[in-house]
Amino acid sequence: MRSRFDKELDLLNKELIEMGNLIESSIKAAITALNEQNIELAKRVIENDKEIDDMERSIEQRCLRLLIQHQPVAKDLRFISAALKMITDMERIGDQAADISEISIRLAEETYLKELIHIPQMAEATIKMVKNSIDSFVNRDIILVKKVIAYDDIVDELFDIIKNELVELIIQDINYKEQSIDFLMIAKYLERIGDHAQNIAEWIYFAITGEHYTW
Repeated sequence: MRSRFDKELDLLNKELIEMGNLIESSIKAAITALNEQNIELAKRVIENDKEIDDMERSIEQRCLRLLIQHQPVAKDLRFISAALKMITDMERIGDQAADISEISIRLAEETYLKELIHIPQMAEATIKMVKNSIDSFVNRDIILVKKVIAYDDIVDELFDIIKNELVELIIQDINYKEQSIDFLMIAKYLERIGDHAQNIAEWIYFAITGEHYTW
């Protein structure tokens, strides 16, 4: 019975890695579409969000089967419960990548008011958080969990930089207002992705230690 349970846990890990790869790819593609003003790529990100939704349902069903059929306790129960929490945040990350792509489609025919520097940096930081949070779950790595949580400060700092730059542009010329708001929304979606990655890491911390993360 334990051998079968371990195999099911291994499949759960693999599905989580696959879902993590999907959302990581979505973030990358959304920012590439924004940088290159690539409407077709942006549309693919939006279409691929359904695959992420399907993956969430698949993992949820596997977790529920594990709970019902094996009635795990202690650490095993915590890890399955954490997985259920994680996939909610992962699905929302997919939604936010799609939201960024919807804005990039709207901006595709416009000349950007400035070169995109900090938004790609912010996206790179959130991708790192997402990847490391999934890796920390699979490897039960508490040190990596703490690094993910701490890294959210970098995402927040980049958001503040972007916000201040956009406010300054609006002050200089009110005609920059609409595009500045769009870029601010993109930065806000990236900030939320960072928050979701932090949530994932905090659930993993609980799964490993049995305690909620304290600051």
